[in-house]
Amino acid sequence: MHSSPAYGIEDFNSCVAHGVGYDDILNPVQGNGAYAADFPLFGGEHIWKAVPHIIGKLEEAGRLMTTENIVHSYPHCWRHKTPVIYRAAAQWFIRMDEGVGVFTGDKAPDTLRNMALAAIEETSFYPENGKTRLRDMIAGRPDWCISRQRSWGVPLPLFLHMDSGELHPKTMEILDVAAEMVEAGGIEAWSKASTEEILAKVGAAGDAPQYTKSTDIPEVWFDSGTTHTTVLKGSHAGAGHENGPEADLYLEGHDQHRGWFHSSLLTACAMYGRAPYRGLLTHGFTVDSQGRKMSKSMGNGVDPQETSKKLGAEIIRLWVAASDYSGDIAGDDKILARVVDSYRRIRNTLRFLLANVSDFDPAKDAVPLAEMLEVDRYALSRAAQFRAEVLAHYEVYEFHPVVAKLQVYCSEDLGAFYLDVLKDRLYTTAPKSLARRSAQTVLWNITHAMLRWMAPFLSFTAEEAGKIFGNSQSIFPEEYAEIGGPDEALLAKWNRIREIRDVANKFIEEVRAEGKVGSSLQANLTLRANAKDLALLQSLGDDLKFVFITSGATLDPAPLPEHELSVTVDASADTKCERCWHWRPEVGSDPAHPGLCGRCVSNLFGAGEARVHA
Repeated sequence: MHSSPAYGIEDFNSCVAHGVGYDDILNPVQGNGAYAADFPLFGGEHIWKAVPHIIGKLEEAGRLMTTENIVHSYPHCWRHKTPVIYRAAAQWFIRMDEGVGVFTGDKAPDTLRNMALAAIEETSFYPENGKTRLRDMIAGRPDWCISRQRSWGVPLPLFLHMDSGELHPKTMEILDVAAEMVEAGGIEAWSKASTEEILAKVGAAGDAPQYTKSTDIPEVWFDSGTTHTTVLKGSHAGAGHENGPEADLYLEGHDQHRGWFHSSLLTACAMYGRAPYRGLLTHGFTVDSQGRKMSKSMGNGVDPQETSKKLGAEIIRLWVAASDYSGDIAGDDKILARVVDSYRRIRNTLRFLLANVSDFDPAKDAVPLAEMLEVDRYALSRAAQFRAEVLAHYEVYEFHPVVAKLQVYCSEDLGAFYLDVLKDRLYTTAPKSLARRSAQTVLWNITHAMLRWMAPFLSFTAEEAGKIFGNSQSIFPEEYAEIGGPDEALLAKWNRIREIRDVANKFIEEVRAEGKVGSSLQANLTLRANAKDLALLQSLGDDLKFVFITSGATLDPAPLPEHELSVTVDASADTKCERCWHWRPEVGSDPAHPGLCGRCVSNLFGAGEARVHA
């Protein structure tokens, strides 16, 4: 069987495995694509142009039975779309399974593969499946060929003997000369200098006729893979990186497990015996809503510049943060429209918070935790619980759960419950009353914390709101606000009260749909519950109606069986207070203020109402 070990990797491996030595392999095709000048019959001819001549010689010798053209797969240059010549050539390799000259502590030099595998075990991966991917690639890869036959790139400053191919004995000195030349005159200084000029600098000008300058370059992954030294110890020297690579995180697409992550790991292990990074974060690519790669020809791309002009850079940032980057990220106009809705929900919550602390000075007006109303202490405890969740996600670079949870926190914890319950107290009690200042203390703490929670992905909004909030400097150098620890008993109690409230709201909504009441404040509730729930509700006393946002809330003292709950909704027969909108029997009892209820008169002109729980 015919074999061409110089022109196919399978033939090469087969011949070598069966005893053919490297020196026995015929390789008449030169680097310029032409046959060697001393090659019989076709010496000096380019291999593509020689094809018809070869066929002609075979016909002349009577050795050719027939010939025809066939279409088949063939290696092509990805850039120029032209056929490439596949040939064996001497290259530079980094051995994966031979000891390298790196000593770690008292240990002897280990193989590059083993050091890299050990370094992977000490690296954090986000997401975790990147660890298996990189480890498998390192474990199964062959020796690393680090040279390429290209005329562009960083040249390898080496001189090879014309006959033996061996390096010049003063190679290390030549490397120093090359570094000095490039530092003084750029990369072209080396390329333009002749062999004689360079060798003369190391006192070997007489060797010029026997040596030729290498025209190879290092592969580009070797270049980028050494940025842990050229950048962290080079352009960023003096920033604590002098003793080796100190990157907290390398971040790139998931294809870089075979690229930048890979080459950086190998070069750092060879140089320092460890990885150049403490963690690796990988992300997917941007696709349209159907999962197709975005391209101009398909017209399914999203232009960031146009989107920024139309919706603002904040929306693009929020879209990315809200997406699970561990896979491909989908984006189109409909998806971005939903992101706009999410942004408005967060922004409107922030506007409410800022508006209601505008007259609050924490240095003078803050209420101690022990003096706060119970629902305020619950809201602060829930904020502390939420803070722990947010920071846990940020710790492992998980942004989309933070965005999702912040939306829920704004819409459900704040908008649908706490702020909803709080409005009556903020708007009807005396401006400097304990009831209002207690609420404002919590709102100030939540705002202070929320601006920092959202700053990584709503940067402009957080900075803008921070100035309104009273920050004298940028929010970004600041740390996450401390709120205290969550009170688990208080959280459990009020979470259950919220569940009961949700059930009651469904009954109120049914009565509203029938047209019997306008708003929930026109309703009076009668609740029956099991013993445990009954005790929770009884603990709220007269403030129960404020939690349910009704004008009246009565408890039937007879407990129901476990897990049962009964809610009766009746329309109030009383008169609506024109100030607080509660339906109260005493509206008009004060001739001086015929449109106000008793508690509004007290809040405006008297001692003010006492609020304990809500």
